[in-house]
Amino acid sequence: MSLDAKQLRGALGRFTTGITIVTCRTAEGDPIGLTVNSFNALSLEPALILWSLRNASPSVAAFEQAAHFTVNVLGQTQMDVSQAFAGRSGDRFAVGAWGQGLTEAPLLRDALASFECARESVQVAGDHRLFIGRVLQVHQGEGEPLVYHAGCYRALGDIL
Repeated sequence: MSLDAKQLRGALGRFTTGITIVTCRTAEGDPIGLTVNSFNALSLEPALILWSLRNASPSVAAFEQAAHFTVNVLGQTQMDVSQAFAGRSGDRFAVGAWGQGLTEAPLLRDALASFECARESVQVAGDHRLFIGRVLQVHQGEGEPLVYHAGCYRALGDIL
């Protein structure tokens, strides 16, 4: 039985996700980053997280060679940061307040949370690569998360 890709994408879009910016440094030391909503906790002991990137992404080589990366979780007020890093042009790091942390990967200073990681492994799975990171340091901020559902940015509703 063959699945229709458009139907699958639509069904997957019904799952609400948070929005992150994943960053690293290229072999030349330049900052690179992109908007990612495929971020998950993997293990508490040891502390591991994972995220995925399309095999066809121009950023694959940079993330595969990087020993470290940072996952920055965005808040409701950071939709402009998400959009800047989802685009293909311009100076992405001109949007948002950026610094660097323990690993030298770019760190969004006012993120809801940031996870500085050592790359543990990279695995090819279908048309994506799964990046598993060992969490070295975390930062936690305040605010409400920026979420994505059915192709749109959303705010959280009432607590039930």
